Amino acid sequence: MLRERCPALANKTYFNYGGQGPLPTPSLDAITTSWKRIQELGPFTTDIWPYISAEVSSTRGRLARLCNVPAHRLALSENVTTGCVLPLWGLPLNSGDHILISDSEHPGVVAACHELARRLQLQVHVLPVKQLRCGGDEQARTDREVLAALEQKLTSRTRLVVLSHLLWNTGQQMPIAAVASQLQQHPAKPYLLVDAAQSVGQIPVAEAAQAADIYAFTGHKWCCGPEGLGGVALSERMLSETHPTVIGWRSLQDETRAVADDPDPFHHDSRRFEVATSCVPLMAGLRCSLDLLEQEGSDHDRLVYIRTLSEQLWHNLQLIPGVSPLLDGPPPAGLVSFQMHPETAGVTPSEVVKALGAEQIWIRYLADPICLRACTHVCTSQNELAQLSDQIRSLSAMDS
Repeated sequence: MLRERCPALANKTYFNYGGQGPLPTPSLDAITTSWKRIQELGPFTTDIWPYISAEVSSTRGRLARLCNVPAHRLALSENVTTGCVLPLWGLPLNSGDHILISDSEHPGVVAACHELARRLQLQVHVLPVKQLRCGGDEQARTDREVLAALEQKLTSRTRLVVLSHLLWNTGQQMPIAAVASQLQQHPAKPYLLVDAAQSVGQIPVAEAAQAADIYAFTGHKWCCGPEGLGGVALSERMLSETHPTVIGWRSLQDETRAVADDPDPFHHDSRRFEVATSCVPLMAGLRCSLDLLEQEGSDHDRLVYIRTLSEQLWHNLQLIPGVSPLLDGPPPAGLVSFQMHPETAGVTPSEVVKALGAEQIWIRYLADPICLRACTHVCTSQNELAQLSDQIRSLSAMDS
């Protein structure tokens, strides 16, 4: 089992997969082996380039298959933020255009959008999704409400919509394919940027990744890979209509040719959004982690197990006086966010995290909305759910 291969899970009760997943020992070994091989060949010799080329090609293909897109549409990145921001800054936007961004996006992409708007004199509008609290069997209702809000907030000048696949704060799932379809009917055909930080490695992503213009993800969260490596699936129109803004030698078709003499120096595929030297050994580690995940079952099977656990945790929390899950039904995936009400709990969210940490139980608190978040994954056990629920119950009773 994957759990038994993760040293980080041996002495703690871990619910922070949405922040960073544990690295399995075989993945760490794969990284070390790759690093040793690079040194044996020589880090900058004629012998090393075929090895590096094979590692890059293998990793690109692996991530492309995960997203079910052709390899030429998959760019390697360092993390979700760079996967979002590098293509974002290449969009052909003009002064007066509008960006529509949900009210549940991560600060990294929010800051990038606002800085882009400042520089290009764009308008930023907000798509309200944070208040959607449907759960359980009511995903269809959430989908309808998201599409209705989208229809209301789109303008004739909207050129970009930014929306996560799974909201990192409430855990709600967004209907990415349906949003993309609705945008295609819009006269301006806005681009769709999707933050997939919480989806890849947790839920099936092929349909959403194929539909979005920018679908950016990382390997260090639900994939249990090393930090510092991720990917971004790009649409065909991204490859034909956009130009890189952050540029390096990897962006170029031929780094030996003088750029000043070349009217079209950039790769015509996803590589135009890759910049410079990256850590090659991480690629072997991520591929190993993905293989280990597959041994736990298909995307669908893993999600069924994850949802079984998150539903149980949601029910447990709902039964504790003074504790309320954010969603009014079981979460669609493994993000379980909840609040401890001030009138019954005399501890702040940060104090709850600290108290649980003293018992080697690890969750996190979020500021918007103010809540606590626990993540269930394929490594989570029923016993761990009971431990967390019992400790929350004790904290609630102690401070009521």
